[in-house]
Amino acid sequence: MTLPTGTVTFLFTDIEGSTNLARALGSRWPQVLAEHNNLLREAIRTHHGIEVSTEGDSFFAVFTSAVDAVACTASAQRSLAQHSWPEGSPVRVRMGLHTGEGRLDGKEYVGLDVHLAARIAAAGHGGQVLLSHSTRPLVELDLPDGVRLRDLGDHRLKDFDEPKHMHQLVIEGLPEYFPPLKTLNVPTNLPVPLTSLWGANGSLARSQSSWIPPAWSR
Repeated sequence: MTLPTGTVTFLFTDIEGSTNLARALGSRWPQVLAEHNNLLREAIRTHHGIEVSTEGDSFFAVFTSAVDAVACTASAQRSLAQHSWPEGSPVRVRMGLHTGEGRLDGKEYVGLDVHLAARIAAAGHGGQVLLSHSTRPLVELDLPDGVRLRDLGDHRLKDFDEPKHMHQLVIEGLPEYFPPLKTLNVPTNLPVPLTSLWGANGSLARSQSSWIPPAWSR
């Protein structure tokens, strides 16, 4: 597998409340997770994406086309919504897209664009697709049928000092409204709280390492 470089669109996904879902399903959880994985992989493959890695119920994929990435997420959310899950245990997946620089260090993507894509996904809710302001102009004139964009405004994300403008895919037939994004919720005209930017040693947290592990709540 050759990972693309240059301008790419990153996709991060994970199942909302997967720990509680696994506990509730017990011995049925491995099969449910396998069905989720198959649906995600089919959507990624069909829309010309590359699966970079998985960990638990989290997926990291990359696309050379932002239009394909958006089509993938819309298709995946529809498939997940239409799938027959165990009664009372729907699988709701949050997804985040960001277009930026695909820079490799060996066989891993590195750089802030990867981190930003992960943080965008972490801000959402199950069934929601968020995308960055850099992805929007690449897709707004070529959206899949039954899909439109909603402007969600500026939000502060963990480890980023500047607010990030975010958008949501609105997919016909699927939930349109979600709770407020899980962001720092700091008004953009106020100073950034030091605790959101400074590490325990007092240095500014500007990680340049490879992609963030999917334990995004840490």
